[in-house]
Amino acid sequence: MAEPLVVLVAARDEEARIGTTVAALRAAFPQAEIVVADDGSRDGTADEATRAGATVVRLPRLGKGQALTLAEREAPRGRILLCDADLAGDLEPLLETDADLAIAAFERREGGGFGIAKRAARALVKRLAGLEAREPLSGQRVLSPEAREACFPLAPGFGCEVRMTIDAARAGLRIEERELDLRHRATGRDAGGFLHRGRQLLDVVLACGPTATNHRGLRLPLVGVLVALGGSGASTRTRIGVAATALLGLADDLWSGPERGFRAHLTKGSTTGVAKALGIPLVALATTRSVRKAALVALAANALNQLDTRPGRALKAFAAAAVVVRGDAARYLPAAVLLAPYDLREMTMLGDAGSNALGAVLGYGSVGRLTARGQILCIAGLAALTAAGEVRSLGALIERTPVLRELDAMGRP
Repeated sequence: MAEPLVVLVAARDEEARIGTTVAALRAAFPQAEIVVADDGSRDGTADEATRAGATVVRLPRLGKGQALTLAEREAPRGRILLCDADLAGDLEPLLETDADLAIAAFERREGGGFGIAKRAARALVKRLAGLEAREPLSGQRVLSPEAREACFPLAPGFGCEVRMTIDAARAGLRIEERELDLRHRATGRDAGGFLHRGRQLLDVVLACGPTATNHRGLRLPLVGVLVALGGSGASTRTRIGVAATALLGLADDLWSGPERGFRAHLTKGSTTGVAKALGIPLVALATTRSVRKAALVALAANALNQLDTRPGRALKAFAAAAVVVRGDAARYLPAAVLLAPYDLREMTMLGDAGSNALGAVLGYGSVGRLTARGQILCIAGLAALTAAGEVRSLGALIERTPVLRELDAMGRP
């Protein structure tokens, strides 16, 4: 008995084409369930797909990889065929292969730019997976149940296909590219085309770096370590301390287990969380030469990390505090402003690297402005916040408080 098949189509503002695409897929695969992941379309894409007989998963505007990830959870088990919404041609030969990941290569090139994004994608697949890929950016793919398990959740945006190939190769799965006579809406060498390919290249590069899953299970690039590159004009002490804190946070992002909070880490024993809990105060002590100041920096780093449980929350808290603290903290505001749109739209994540680093920025800024008494009062307040976070969810408190809830939700899709 053949494995069940699900056809998953990512679509955004494809009202004029999605009905034809779904009808063609239903004719080619009459036993399959056709699922359209509507990525925040502002036209009638969802309605047209429904009329054509597809199951539609309506989503906020997040990105291709995110839309496919969220819609895949709504789909039944079995093989999955991924297809772009503007595709024309026969995909049935992709199902005839025994490969775990079968990828369609277009027989004919239509439109496109200078091939920079594709060459970069090929180079990354070769470097990270040891695989020579002809069409690393192709969105037409069939995944076996094993490949589905290995590759989902997908990397975000237009980087999802490249990271999918890398993940499948690293999992030891069989990958095959098959040349097919397919057509799609090609971008040209105009402003819109170059903008699209520029976004594609950025997404590919980010997708091939370190990633983690957020509160919704979306797999996002970890970019918080970039905070260490900000702070132009800040003191050497602050820049060294923030960079070291970011690296300790990145280590926890990459190699941490399921433990959350000081108590869980200490109970577990030797974890990256314990290393971070010890390392950040030691870095602060080395850079401030004061136990009191080091305590303030370390507690500030932890406090912002406690808030980083929803998109944009830690960045908003940092921005508000930096306006008050000023000094070195204000010099890191440009970096926070640049990261905010990506964090809010669930395209990237700060991770511990970013939230700990931005918290440390506030700590260093505070020790440079506050009197000894003021520092002690801040330490007491931050210690109380840390203790409260061990027994209660600060995020739940924010979501129960109307004003805070509204501020917290601002800027999200």
